[in-house]
Amino acid sequence: MDPSTFAKLAGDDGQLDSTEVKKCLEADVPESRKSLNPRVATHADMLTTSFDMIDETHREAGEKLVDWIVKSYKRGQTLHVTVICTGNSRRSILGATMGNVAAAYYGMPEIRFHSGGTAPTAFNPRTITALKNIGVEIETTGKEAPRGEPKTANPLYLVRWGQSGDPAMEAFEFSKTYHDPSNPQQGFAALMVCGEADAACPLVKGASVRISMPYLDPKIYDDSSYETRKYAERRDDIGQLMLSVMVQVRNRLGQAQPIR
Repeated sequence: MDPSTFAKLAGDDGQLDSTEVKKCLEADVPESRKSLNPRVATHADMLTTSFDMIDETHREAGEKLVDWIVKSYKRGQTLHVTVICTGNSRRSILGATMGNVAAAYYGMPEIRFHSGGTAPTAFNPRTITALKNIGVEIETTGKEAPRGEPKTANPLYLVRWGQSGDPAMEAFEFSKTYHDPSNPQQGFAALMVCGEADAACPLVKGASVRISMPYLDPKIYDDSSYETRKYAERRDDIGQLMLSVMVQVRNRLGQAQPIR
């Protein structure tokens, strides 16, 4: 630690005890992190210890997203990211939710993540379970969105990762196309999290940047003994990357403006 920093933290007695360390750490915790559901925050804490597990391909994709956010970010103004897979039922919703968690965790909830697909189906119950297992609250609204193919029910859910009633900590989720009116139409980052959607959409209309970051579909493990574990694995793979992206954004923006 730099001597001047130590002196500032230690105070008149020249010693840094555990109470002072705790106060320093607590003072640096963003308010939006304090608003996260405690179980969600604890899970995010755990994921931040495993950034070394992000593979090189996803690390490179994450760096592209960092560059775009740093270039586009303006404090207090909403910046949109849309996570896209084919059916908008699994990876894209996991990505959008974990992206919003990561943004809140690092104090930038105005960076908003959305989800969409190329051939909508429905918010898969296994995806719901994987998110609920880390403390995300998901409630049915009793409403249904337009059906995709096959004509399966497409319920509208309220997804909440923080304090109830805080619009920065919740979103309505349902399966939809990436260009659905509920999603941003211009100036967003498009994250392609499945190979099929990546190939089907060489151009994402309205996007400022298109970033390929495909993940294996946990659907292949449906109804197997590995199902729960594999959905959790995909949730955490994407969560690690989103948290890694957001901490890099915070650190780079902090060089030009204070980010707590």
